[in-house]
Amino acid sequence: MQETRLDTDRIRAARRVIDPVFLDTPLYRCEALEPGLGCTVSIKLETANPVRSFKARGTEVVATLLADNGAQAVVCASAGNLGQALAWSGRGRGLDVTVVASRFATVAKLDRIRALGAGLELVDGDHEMARERAAAVARYAGIRLVEDSLDIETCEGAATIGLELVDTATSFDIVLLALGGGALATGVGHVVKALAPEVEVICVQPLGAPALTHSWRQRRVVTTDSTDTIADGVAGRRPIPAVLDDLLLVADDAVLVQEASIIAGMRMLLDHAGLVVEPSAALGIAAILEDRDRFAGRHVVTIVCGSNVDVDLYHQWVSAAPIHGS
Repeated sequence: MQETRLDTDRIRAARRVIDPVFLDTPLYRCEALEPGLGCTVSIKLETANPVRSFKARGTEVVATLLADNGAQAVVCASAGNLGQALAWSGRGRGLDVTVVASRFATVAKLDRIRALGAGLELVDGDHEMARERAAAVARYAGIRLVEDSLDIETCEGAATIGLELVDTATSFDIVLLALGGGALATGVGHVVKALAPEVEVICVQPLGAPALTHSWRQRRVVTTDSTDTIADGVAGRRPIPAVLDDLLLVADDAVLVQEASIIAGMRMLLDHAGLVVEPSAALGIAAILEDRDRFAGRHVVTIVCGSNVDVDLYHQWVSAAPIHGS
């Protein structure tokens, strides 16, 4: 494999600084999902931790390095999950954390950022506007800006999930990865392609937020003017060139799925796995639902990457979803 920005030795070292509460998350075959999907399905559950997403694997690495170097403060832009994770990691290391987010972000995510002690600044725009404002705050205050997916620590922290996958005794054929900024996809993809190259890495993005998928397909950065998806955690418009370069090396495919399939995936995870997940975490199931023939008879791992969801909206979505019997 050609070299990405990531380094497998650094990824192994990252495990030593990440709080164990975020490591060795459950990986199990979910047989109840299989009749409705037509393939063997294993779940890697990244929600059973204090911030209910995989993001803290990366922020633990970032915050450790900052604290070791005497930093006092840090800022990031977030749709919600990164902000919670950085707030949690920073609080434990004495860092003053500021999170910039869209005021239209999921309220439950914003409330949790505040509860974890971070400063929260809201902007009247989408996540890309929050990124611009966070960069301005960093310049003005002279503090570290954490940029999800661009900062290698966020990718290598996420990549520790890949180590746990390839170190298991269970073999699998495909790993399905939610594609947003790219940290999860490039991190896990790097490890899988380095240590288990026979495994197919498929990235999944909503049809209403397709920028990085279009970029992967065209091998150049493609931006969009807007997004239209309930999967707020992956709703970016402007891919990062360095992230695209990595993704081109590790992804075997990138697919787009419809909103109805995402909602159906959330309902299936509730009914057959007992899991309440946010839309981004159902992208893998959505991909199988839209192309059963592709996955038939194969062993697929899907990473359930987050469960920070507006409860009222969640109930509206899943109550309208069709029931897939087992």
